[in-house]
Amino acid sequence: MNRPDPGPWPALPLAAWQETYATLHMWMQVVGKLTLTTTPLANHWWNVTFHFTARGLATQPMRCGARTLVAQFDFLAHELQLRASDGAGEAIALEPMTVADFYAKVMAALERMGCPIRIWTMPVEVADPIPFERDTKRRSYDRERAGAFWRALESMRPVFEGFRCGFVGKCSPVHFFWGSFDLAVTRFSGRRAPERPGADAMTREAYSHEVISHGFWPGGGTVAEPVFYAYAAREPEGFPAARVSPEAARYDPGFHEFFLPYEAVRTSADPEKALGAFLASTYDAGARLANWPRAELERA
Repeated sequence: MNRPDPGPWPALPLAAWQETYATLHMWMQVVGKLTLTTTPLANHWWNVTFHFTARGLATQPMRCGARTLVAQFDFLAHELQLRASDGAGEAIALEPMTVADFYAKVMAALERMGCPIRIWTMPVEVADPIPFERDTKRRSYDRERAGAFWRALESMRPVFEGFRCGFVGKCSPVHFFWGSFDLAVTRFSGRRAPERPGADAMTREAYSHEVISHGFWPGGGTVAEPVFYAYAAREPEGFPAARVSPEAARYDPGFHEFFLPYEAVRTSADPEKALGAFLASTYDAGARLANWPRAELERA
């Protein structure tokens, strides 16, 4: 199978890297869970997400006694880097290994740094979860495919950042959720959302207020390709039938989201323009149909 293009907007066929994807997803859950007990709860779990750096994705600053700890997935050196504010540090090579071995290496590195952190080892938001310490099934890591994933994120980042800055109401950072493994930026109307029957604590916090959310997901399950997405929660009447751009965008009634294939964007004459049109048109449809107070929320 052809190797990834080293430039921006690389191809990301799901079949070509799904084993690396599955392994990296679990590795990022191991590291992401470190934030749950070492950072205070911010709006809608924003404290536990990964954020962009020049080399990859990193946690928010975490507490380590009197020190600060940051973990970074460096997709140029292909390392997990653990760095503390007193200069202590460890690096774990990203290479083929089981999730169980990766988990053991992370815990051992933290012990050596004097930052022992205990986590709940059951993965979340995945089918048939296996506790990290027992997961010997996922063990793949293809540096070129992981690097292509990072270049794709870096290619789309300026578009998401520009979209975010056109909104002066409450809006999330452009950040990466390790549970669902997606990049997201979320705008808020300022109104509380109706209580979701049977919702767990995580969902109640995440969707306490009305949102229109956009992002990127590498795909999985019935979605056999990487996609950009857009959804409104609560979803206003008429949203599924809204006309959005570009033409390749479609509404998926199973997910209650608009999807735009990544491949359609990257192969277009102007990927940034195509993605920008998707973000703007889906937001416009959701905000208009839900009667958001747009004059108060949007930059003139």
